[in-house]
Amino acid sequence: MADITDTAMALLKTNLSDIPLFRRGKVRDIYDLGEHLLLVATDRVSAFDVVMPEGIPDKGKILTALSVFWFELLRGVVPNHLVAQRVRDFPKELQKHRDQLEGRSLLVKKARRIDLECVVRGYIAGSLWKEYRAARRDGGQPVHLYDYDFPGNLLESQKLPEPIFTPATKEDTGHDQNISVSEAKKRFGAETVDKLRSISLAIFHRASDYAFSRGIILVDTKFEFGFTGDQLSLIDEVLSPDSSRFWLASQYRLGEAQDGFDKQFLRNYLESMKWDKKPPAPHLPEEVILKTREKYLEAYRLLTGQDF
Repeated sequence: MADITDTAMALLKTNLSDIPLFRRGKVRDIYDLGEHLLLVATDRVSAFDVVMPEGIPDKGKILTALSVFWFELLRGVVPNHLVAQRVRDFPKELQKHRDQLEGRSLLVKKARRIDLECVVRGYIAGSLWKEYRAARRDGGQPVHLYDYDFPGNLLESQKLPEPIFTPATKEDTGHDQNISVSEAKKRFGAETVDKLRSISLAIFHRASDYAFSRGIILVDTKFEFGFTGDQLSLIDEVLSPDSSRFWLASQYRLGEAQDGFDKQFLRNYLESMKWDKKPPAPHLPEEVILKTREKYLEAYRLLTGQDF
C-alpha cells in the first residue's frame, strides 16, 4: 500500500443506515444482525480512554487483519466467535456497504460476554510497574499486589518469573478497574475465573512463543471471552497493538522504559502536553498520526511476515 500523507483518509465513523446499530465503542462500530454481530474497526484511536479527534489511516484494517491472523493461529488453543471476514461472505444486505466494510469488518457469532478483562502480564511494565514501584519498600521485601508476591528487587521492564493473570472489570465507559483474582472470583464465580485464567495463560504462552520467534516480545495483553451457546469462546479482537504491548527483542534494555509497537508513542506525545486527559482531546499533528500508523504497520509486518 502506498504511503498515505492525507490523514483525512481515516474512517472515523460508519453509517449503515439500514442495519441496526448495536453500539459504538471507542474504536468499533457494532451492528446487530440477529444471530450474528458485525464488528467494524474504524480508524478512531483512543488514549487514556479518550477518543482523539483525528484517526489513524488504515488502523482499523490493520487491527482486523491481525485479529484474523491470531484467531487462526490460536484455533487449536481456544474456540473463537469468527464466522467470516470477507464482505463477499457476509449477508446480502451488507454487500452494498462494501466501501465501508471491506478489510475492516468481522462477522461473528453473538456471544454472552463475560464482563471481565482477562489481562496477562509477562513483564513488569505500564500500570503494574507504577503500582509495584509505589508499593515497594526498602530491604528488598516481597511486594504483594493482586494476590501475587513479587520479588522486591525487580527492575522496570524485567521479565516476571512466570506470566501472571491480573483481571480487570470491563467498563463500557471510563477506566477499566484492576482487581485481584480473589475479587474476580467473588464477582464471577471461582469456576469461571479459574477457567478464564487457565485459558488466558495458555493463549499467552502460545502467542508469546510465536511472537518471540518473530523477534517480538509480548509484554502484556488482554482478552475477552463470552459464551456462544454453551461454548466458552475468545471474542472481540485479539493481540493487536490496541490491546497488547509489544517490544522489539533486539532493542530490549533491562531497567528502562521500552519503545514498542503499540499506542505508547501516542501516549508519550500526549504526556508531553499540558492536557488533563479528559475530553476534549487535543488535535494530533500529522507527524504523530503518521508515526503512529507506522508503528501499527511495523507490528503487522513483523508478526505476520507480510507487508500490509
